[in-house]
Amino acid sequence: MTVQGNVLVVDDDPDIREMLAEYLTGHGYRVTEAADGDAMRAELARQVPDVVLLDLNLRGENGLALARHLRERHALGIIMVTAASDVVDRIVGLEVGADDYIAKPFDPRELVARVRSVMRRTQGGGTPPSSAPAAGGRVSIGLCALDVAGHRLFAADGSEIPLTSMEFDLLRVFAEHPNRVLSRDQLLTLTRNRDWEPFDRSIDIRIARLRRKIEPDPERPRYLKTVRNAGYMYVPAAS
Repeated sequence: MTVQGNVLVVDDDPDIREMLAEYLTGHGYRVTEAADGDAMRAELARQVPDVVLLDLNLRGENGLALARHLRERHALGIIMVTAASDVVDRIVGLEVGADDYIAKPFDPRELVARVRSVMRRTQGGGTPPSSAPAAGGRVSIGLCALDVAGHRLFAADGSEIPLTSMEFDLLRVFAEHPNRVLSRDQLLTLTRNRDWEPFDRSIDIRIARLRRKIEPDPERPRYLKTVRNAGYMYVPAAS
């Protein structure tokens, strides 16, 4: 069987780790396991996976702290595994850089679909629209430069700014559709991320994060503007 990718499962429940490892292995993924943050770091030192399935409610160092650690150091997909009632924690997870979440109890088939989706976005899967800017080169966006081919964002001084796969997808879509109002539903469609509902706060959270990265004053955005009751619009030059 062809290996679909590498997944690291971080959960302090050995039964859950075993179940996830068995199911994902059966679908072609190479799976490693970790019970806590120390074990996770040890696995990362051996090999950086494509996706980390990270339980939110770990004993000791919790999943939010580990998600922040991962996002600051590695270009990989992060899926938070949460309890169904942890709405606030799911939002915070997205804010610290998780790409997706799945709530317990979940259907393993949904988990595989989300792993596949995050891995595809992280690895730049899919055919970009014909209007993609700079044909895979760099394009200015706000105060930064977006490396379309490399899925990287650079500040004006040349330093790299950490970027999740969904944040990259949003910046790419905005760069492809300047001065055009895009609704949340359109943004979800154009980023090929239909797992979210159109009125889910995930889009708003990610826009807020992007503003902190590309705007001179995130509280008074010049580039990623909110159009009330309509959506968001990218304005290449300050108006």
